[in-house]
Amino acid sequence: MKNARLFAFNFKAAARSVNPTTRDGNATAGSFNATPRDFKATTLNFKTATRLAASLVFIALACISPARAQDTDRTDAQMTNTPLPTYVIRNARIVTVSGADIDNGSVVVSQGRIAAVGANVSAPAGAQEIDARGLTVYPGMIDLGTNMGLLEVPAVGATVDTQELGDLNPNISVVWSINPSSAHIAVTRVNGITSVLSLPSGGLISGQAAFINLEGSSPREMSVVPEAALVVNFPSIGGGGFFAAQQGITQDAVALRDRRVEELRRLLRDAEAYGRAQDAYRNDPKSVPRPSPDLKLAALVPYVRGQRPVIFRAEREREIRAVVRFADEMKLKPIIIGGSDAWKVAQLLKERNVPVILDSVLNLPLREDDAYDALYENASKLQAAGVRFCISTGDSGAHVRDLPFQAGMAAAYGLPKDEALKSVTLYPAQVLGVADRMGSIEQGKIANLVIADGDLLEPRTNIKYLFIGGRQVPLVSRHTMLNDQFKDRK
Repeated sequence: MKNARLFAFNFKAAARSVNPTTRDGNATAGSFNATPRDFKATTLNFKTATRLAASLVFIALACISPARAQDTDRTDAQMTNTPLPTYVIRNARIVTVSGADIDNGSVVVSQGRIAAVGANVSAPAGAQEIDARGLTVYPGMIDLGTNMGLLEVPAVGATVDTQELGDLNPNISVVWSINPSSAHIAVTRVNGITSVLSLPSGGLISGQAAFINLEGSSPREMSVVPEAALVVNFPSIGGGGFFAAQQGITQDAVALRDRRVEELRRLLRDAEAYGRAQDAYRNDPKSVPRPSPDLKLAALVPYVRGQRPVIFRAEREREIRAVVRFADEMKLKPIIIGGSDAWKVAQLLKERNVPVILDSVLNLPLREDDAYDALYENASKLQAAGVRFCISTGDSGAHVRDLPFQAGMAAAYGLPKDEALKSVTLYPAQVLGVADRMGSIEQGKIANLVIADGDLLEPRTNIKYLFIGGRQVPLVSRHTMLNDQFKDRK
């Protein structure tokens, strides 16, 4: 999102030479004392400078485009230039999540992956050994509802890059805007969260979210799935419950909502047609004309074909039902984020196999007359109904570290303890379609591991070791540095 600023700066720098000035500050071409020869020279300078500015922009584009294309080819967080060490974690209790717990076992980490796990595991020669006696190994936690790396300080506009201008931005991919040096990243991962989905916001179609590991010096190193899901703010009438009764739902509000839905429907159908035209040209380039390039429609093609999920934000019952109907009509692969009323439509969600990202466990109820624990119990009701779900903080970055406590609250209000742990490990991976790579401790998966001295969902638990992508990550953050700086002050 920031590259346009670089080009604008270069153009301005070159354009300054277009307006030459005399020693007294008066512009030569604009001065009444300038001779025709001076004016001609100035005109030549203008043309020269303009050509120079155009050349600079062309060269910058030529240099950046191949680099960016090369980066997208390297999306695996393990692909770095530094060799990955081999570790063996011994004498630990291992919570695999996907299978039975191992009371006293070992985990071998090699080449960024889990090479072996079990009670009797032999480690390769030269492996660095970690004695985890009395400790428990968990898979790293995953949050699918964040703006991680896109926002630092909400009150400082220069640190906010969560949305683009315009209402329809399917071609915007947030992975290139993620700040690897964000202070929120280290603060989050030291609490055991190793991966997040960073979502854009704003508009009808916000853009494409990026699934990243919370370790790396560049977006390329952090990226697991650079374009993981399309984010859509499904049109709604607004209001609900008590406030809707006070304000009323007018015909104008309904008409506006319907126009917005039709606008979204038309764009998705255009993308479907664009994809068919591209396929026809690709299969028979001699007789079929090449379709005119359209970045927005091209970006939508994998989503209208059901190859990638579409995340719809919907909270209330009527909005969730509308999303499910719309996704059925357009043959999309929907995911609901928010879902405060999801428990009310659990049967529909189960029948349509629509997963829900619950990002409101600790929020206040939607309506004034809702039970105080309505959102605390939401997860347990979905689990009992057989609906696929996961738990998220829904935070921009500063409080993503509270993810285990959100799951812990759901466990305190009816969600079985093992299900609560899965809701922040295996289930998010399944919802996003990356469960073959992470979410549990199994051979061949990415080694995102957390070694703790107690229950991962308990606030009193301390993280002792952390691995992301097979690398041991220091347990240092802005919080720990401030604690060390001031703990001995009197």
